[in-house]
Amino acid sequence: MADDKILSYNDVVLRRSDLDILRGPHYINDRIIEFYWSYLSTSVTDRVLLVPPSISFWIANCLDYQSRVEAVKPLNFPARDLVVFTVNDSSDVTQAGGGTHWSLLVYVRGMNAVVHHDSYSPMNRIQARVFFNAVNEFLGDGSAGVKFIEGYTPKQRNEYDCGLYVMRVARVLCDWFRGERDGRSDWWFSQLDQELDAAVMASFRREVLELILGLMECK
Repeated sequence: MADDKILSYNDVVLRRSDLDILRGPHYINDRIIEFYWSYLSTSVTDRVLLVPPSISFWIANCLDYQSRVEAVKPLNFPARDLVVFTVNDSSDVTQAGGGTHWSLLVYVRGMNAVVHHDSYSPMNRIQARVFFNAVNEFLGDGSAGVKFIEGYTPKQRNEYDCGLYVMRVARVLCDWFRGERDGRSDWWFSQLDQELDAAVMASFRREVLELILGLMECK
């Protein structure tokens, strides 16, 4: 059955329907992204935070300021040097798993900047700005305003791979932060150009599927 539980990984539960998504040319859901965030988090320090899509969505769209403060507080942004958020083009907080497009918003403390990566730009540009306005005051050290930057992102070649691009960009970011930084002015952008070509992205969906299948075998 589609809702059968097939893997519990840290705090994330995957279901058989998630495997079906990865086996076909389908839009990636928030559960698969949350799983990959949990997987990436095992290779970085707690100075890096990959915020689950459901929490990112709530922060971006919560209209009550105090509720937003309560949602942000446990994330402990002052203790983070790199924070990765997902951006979704849905604004309906009553609908779980809505939207048709994912992009990435990245806060880098050392650069005092929030960078937006959208593989189908400018589709999520407005949503990214709304998110930035919602979260901006909780980032930085207060000495100077956090900059918003539209970052270079390789372009997807179809209408359904945006979630895969979000996941693959996040992987490059974690690699860059873990020790591959070299001080160049293009930051991690050149790595995106080198690592996110058409061949890599064509095989990445299968790579994530095989990762999950391998973890299932280990249980």
